[in-house]
Order: sequence, then structure tokens, then C-alpha cells
Amino acid sequence: MNTSRSLNACYNVSDLRELAHRRLPSPIFHFLDGAAETETTARRNTAAFDEVKLVPRCLVDVESVRTSTRILGQDIEWPVFCSPTGASRIFHPDGELAVARAATNAGTLYSLSTNSTYSLEDVSGASSGAKIFQLCLYKDRDVTSNLIERCKRSKYSALCLTVDIQAIGKRERDLRSGFGIFGIPPKWSLNSLTSFARHPKWVIGRARKGAFSMANFAGPTASVGSLAQLDPSVTWKAQLDASATWKDLRQIIEQWGGPFALKGVMSADDARRAADVGVTAVIVSNHGGRQLDGAAAPIEVLPDIVRAAGDRIEVILDGGIRRGVHVLKALACGAKACSIGRPYLYGLSVGGEAGVAKALEILRTELVLAMKLSGCTDVRIIEQNLISRSY
Repeated sequence: MNTSRSLNACYNVSDLRELAHRRLPSPIFHFLDGAAETETTARRNTAAFDEVKLVPRCLVDVESVRTSTRILGQDIEWPVFCSPTGASRIFHPDGELAVARAATNAGTLYSLSTNSTYSLEDVSGASSGAKIFQLCLYKDRDVTSNLIERCKRSKYSALCLTVDIQAIGKRERDLRSGFGIFGIPPKWSLNSLTSFARHPKWVIGRARKGAFSMANFAGPTASVGSLAQLDPSVTWKAQLDASATWKDLRQIIEQWGGPFALKGVMSADDARRAADVGVTAVIVSNHGGRQLDGAAAPIEVLPDIVRAAGDRIEVILDGGIRRGVHVLKALACGAKACSIGRPYLYGLSVGGEAGVAKALEILRTELVLAMKLSGCTDVRIIEQNLISRSY
């Protein structure tokens, strides 16, 4: 199947998802698409946008609209960037390198996961665009400290600490397929093995690139301490520090000394505390519904968090965005920008860098159209009455 022709036939993110479903072996697709337990929260993340009603204005000059903004100290051409997602090479051999290049070409940021399959140094060199690095808090603090120093040397523009993985959610699709959370070695079911056999192109593509690992914990630049010495498939989970507190956050912010985001904030009180300890931004996120099933959707708690943050910190929405109009609704509720995960991974799975570019192009085009149809001329200046007061 011609990839370019297939991408041209994708008119929305759902089309990319459907194409990814056909292209990927079922365990890999379900790892991408799945969430925790009944997946109620994952579905709610998108469905909740339907309850936010826009009140469009008419007779506004929208021949030209402005989408550029500034977030985490960086100017971007439109208010959407790529959030950190681990193990991207399982979706396409070029993995994180392809996403970094596509994000740069689209005029936005790329956030690299700690659990990337290319090293932070390799990704830094893959494109000239500004990048964010996502951290976790490990029991061995030397691991986190070493990653921060490597980010400084590789000139990452900001750090993002994910704070909603003190334990790993029960992801039942992965349990059924035998994949697990970064499971090495996996325990494939018979159905999973059959699915791989039915997708020889995917298998050959991975074989050509060779085996991959958690690249930030391998080789001469690896982090010191336990993660560098043990099997990362086991250690990553074992090293997550469930005892971490706000005191630990202060130490990381001080060591980094630059723009810093806290990802996984869902409470107005936590947003206030984040501002108190000196973060630059909070990312309102429930990990795409992959952690606590039954959590609120980010768009539902966004207005309260925006009010709590005031003008002290930037507020970014992450989760559930599948349409450009979702971005506009988030901005109208007070977010300064949004980040996406699954949409660009669907594109990556289908066509590598070109697929990521397609996903970003779809959302950007839809955002501009939604702005024009609602009478909005600048993403930085959105009147509160663009949202119905009933929300």
C-alpha cells in the first residue's frame, strides 16, 4: 500500500487511527491505543469536549488569524506541541527522531520521554528545533540528576517532570496481549504471535533497525546508578519513587535552573503548590487515561486550575484532543497551549515522519478553520464569552 496515497486519504485523526490499526500488529496497536481498566477515563477525555459549547461571533475580520504563541520560554507557530511518549520505535523504526523532525518542521516543540528508544543526545541532534525532556523521579536520585546534566549539555530548552506514575495503571489490553508495560521479554499470547505473522512489513522494518532498548540508560552516556546496571524492563518500574514529595521537586527545579513544567496536575490546590515551588507551567493531564480509571477529564478541571494559577504560571492541557476545535475550546477555557500524544503516534505508525506531519497538519488546519468560524483572530487573546456560560 502506498503510504503517501494512504495519508492523503486521511482527513482527520480518526482516519489515522484506523489506518494505524490496520498497519500494526494487534499487541502494538493496543499498547498505543489502550488505557487503564475499563478505559472510561480515556474515552471521557475526548467526550468531555462535547460539553464545552462555543458561542461564535459574526462580522469579524478573520481573513488572517494569528496562531503563534510562547510557552515554556519558546516561541511556537501554533499552540499545540508533542507530549512525551515512550518506546516510539515500536511504532516506526525512526521513532523519536521522526517525531522531533516533524515537530520542528511544524513550528512547534517536541517533548522526549525518559523511556525513549533513541538517546536524548541523538534526538537533540536530529533537528534544530527546541525540545523538552521528560523526567521521572527515581529512588536513586543520581539517575535523575545525571539526566538533568545531560539535558543541559544537549541544550534542551525545558524540563517536564511527570508526577502521576507513582504506580503503573492496570492496562488490561496489554495484559491480554502479553506485551505489558515495556515488557522485556514479552509473554506473547497465541493471538499476538499470529498477529505479528500477519504483519510482515512491520516485522521486517524492526528487524532492519535491530533490537532497541531504553536508550537513555545504555551506552557511555547512560545515567549512573541502578538503572544503568540492571535490566531496564524491570528497573524502570522498580525505581519509580512512590515516596516523592514537593521537597524533591524543589531540588530538581534548582538543579535545572530553567523553564520547568509539572505534568499530571489535576487539582487546583496542586497548581497553587506548583506555583509556590517555582514551576513555569503545569500540564493538566491524567496520562491519557492510562493510570487512574475514573479520574476527571483534563478539560473538566481546566477552568478551576486556570483560576488557581492566575498569572503566576502557564497552564497547558494534555489529553483527549482529536480535533482542532478541541484546541480552541481548551484555549477558551484558559489554557495557553495543548499537547498531544496518541494523534501523532497514529501518524508515526502509518508513515513515520510524514505521518506525524500529517497529524499535525490536520489539527492545525482544523484549528485555523475553527478560529475563523468562531470569530477568533488571535490564540493569545480569546474572549471569555466564546464559551457558553452554562459550562
